[in-house]
Formats: sequence, structure tokens, C-alpha cells
Amino acid sequence: MIIGIPKEIKDKEYRVAITPAGVDVLVKAGHEVIIENAAGVGSSLSDEEYVNAGAEMVTTAQEVFKRADLIVKVKEPLDQEYPLLRKNQILFTYLHLAPVPELTKALIKSEIIAIAYETVELQDGTLPILTPMSEVAGKIAVQVGAYYLMKAHGGRGILLGGVPGVEKGKVVIIGGGVVGTNAAKVALGLGADVVIINRDIGRLRYLDDIFGGKAETLASNSYNIEKAVTDADLVIGAVLITGARAPHLITRDMVSNMKKGSVIVDVSVDQGGCVETIKPTSHSSPVYEIDGIIHYGVTNMPGAVPRTSTFALTNATLPYVLTLASLGTKKAVESSTPLKKALNIIDGKVVNRNVADSIGRPYNELGAAWKL
Repeated sequence: MIIGIPKEIKDKEYRVAITPAGVDVLVKAGHEVIIENAAGVGSSLSDEEYVNAGAEMVTTAQEVFKRADLIVKVKEPLDQEYPLLRKNQILFTYLHLAPVPELTKALIKSEIIAIAYETVELQDGTLPILTPMSEVAGKIAVQVGAYYLMKAHGGRGILLGGVPGVEKGKVVIIGGGVVGTNAAKVALGLGADVVIINRDIGRLRYLDDIFGGKAETLASNSYNIEKAVTDADLVIGAVLITGARAPHLITRDMVSNMKKGSVIVDVSVDQGGCVETIKPTSHSSPVYEIDGIIHYGVTNMPGAVPRTSTFALTNATLPYVLTLASLGTKKAVESSTPLKKALNIIDGKVVNRNVADSIGRPYNELGAAWKL
């Protein structure tokens, strides 16, 4: 199979979908890999490294999309890429369709096979491709929050760890999954007071255990959320329902009652955000204020540390890319339940129930939709 890797074009997205080591694995398995020139430069990976690993470099994204049977990306296609999509081509990338209806329409119209990284799900419910980027985003969220809490950057002038004789900054994390856990690690490492709010009491017990009681844990309900958010210096949104739009757990009224100069970093903005006042932003223009509260809504946070992210992402995606390339979509899905769950759109039909419900489209059983 011909596997195509275009250069990412989202604002300041420096990741690339594969490393030279990944190319080497695919080529040795008998596949052809074509990569757009300079696709890896943002991750400090040269064209020469890819060529030495067996890739063919091409000059334009148009050639990649035209020739490839399987397109592997990092982020969702943008509007200038929509015309390049074609029927029965496989697209394997982060899609996050719930808050982006125009992308869904483009994928349906193109009749492409759309497989989303974020809905690859193992039997135990874990998300193996979303996990490494969630780890990165959770850690970055605290760094970003600490930066914007500084007075010179518009914040309250709070040092999260405080100093002897002065109270620490308070970090409230909504969600105790991968993002929330990694955010808590960094926040506790900086010496902040940390509160983790989650709806699963069993998960809270686990977090209380691994953090040795250093982080306060609270059951998720509107009362606890409002009380914690009102007292917070930094709020991190870390809510995820696989494939679905994130619920608004932090309301506009809660935001209005926060301390002026506090910061919100909503990592769940990719799925619509858990903060009512959040909207997608970019690395070029990452923040805005509402009621004196700084909002950070960058939708590709791991792109800020591209080399780390690219290697972590390839580690997670490569086994699935190899399966798709070696077996083709139908046999790959029949042999891999995680890939079956990752299918979002086939032949112009939505075949993932959470995605369908979130975007208001009819849900189609895979067997009925399949015409490949």
C-alpha cells in the first residue's frame, strides 16, 4: 500500500505523523511511504533522515493525497485540504468531529474512510493513541497556566508553589483521566495546592492513593465545581467522553465569580470544551479574556513540543498504520476491535454512535454501511 504523510498546516503545528523509524518499519513490511518535503522539519527531522529510512519525498500535499491509498496525519484536514480527499481513500488522524460540523460534511461528501485516533479504544476502555498526547497536554496545561498567572502576562501575579510564609496557588482540575492526572503531577511538583474533581469515585480513590493524599479529591457535582472554581487561581478542563462533545460543567456564572486575573486552560476544547465560555484559539493567538478571566483554548497544545509529541505519537499509531496498510480497511477492522471502534465515517455514513449523536447525524450500523 502507498502511505502518504502530508505536512501539517494547522497554525504552528510542528508535529509530523511519522518518524524515520516508523518509515523504516513500513518499508521493510513492503509498503511505499511518500512524504511532503519538509514535513518533519518542525520536529527536527530532516528530509535526508526520511530518505535514508526509505521514504520518497514529494514537493506538494496535492501529490501526497493524489497518490496515497492511506493518508496518515496528526490533525484534522482543514478547509483547503477538503478538495484533496477522495472516495475510498483511508484517512487516519485526530478528527474530533463533535465541534466541527463543516469537517464532517466534507468527509461525508468525499466518501473517504475516516478513522479517528481519538476513538481507537481498547477492551478496557483506554484510548492508546489519545493517551500520549493527553499526557503531553496535561503537563503543558500547568506550564501554560503558570505563565499566564504572571502579572506581566495578564494574570493575578501568583506563583503556584508560593514561598515560605505565603499561600500557594490553587489549581483545580476538572476530570481525573490521563490529562487530569498528568496536570496534577506537574502542579504538585511545582508545589501548588491541587484539587481534582471527577465523577468516578473509584478513580478518585486511585488518585488519592498514587498522590499520597497530597491532592484533594472531590466528587463531581455542580456544588463542588462551583465552590472549587470560585476559589481557584488556575482551572484546567480535562473532561472526555470518547467521540462526544464535552459537557459544560463550568458555567458562565461560575466564570464570572472567579477571581480576576485567574486562568482557565480547557484541554477538552478539541471536543467543544467543558467551560461554557471557552472557544478554540491558536498558538499565534492563544488567550482572550471574559469577565477578567484569562481563557486559553489552543486546540493543538502538544504541537508546542513537537519533537516529543511526534515520537510519542508514532509509538502509538504505528501498529495500527501497519495493520491498515497490510490488510486493508475491511480485514483490518475485522481483525482489530480498536480499529473498528475508531471508524467514524465510511461511504458517506457515520458509523460511530457517539460521533453521530454529537453532530446530529444518523447513526449507521457498520455492517449496513459497508460497501467496500
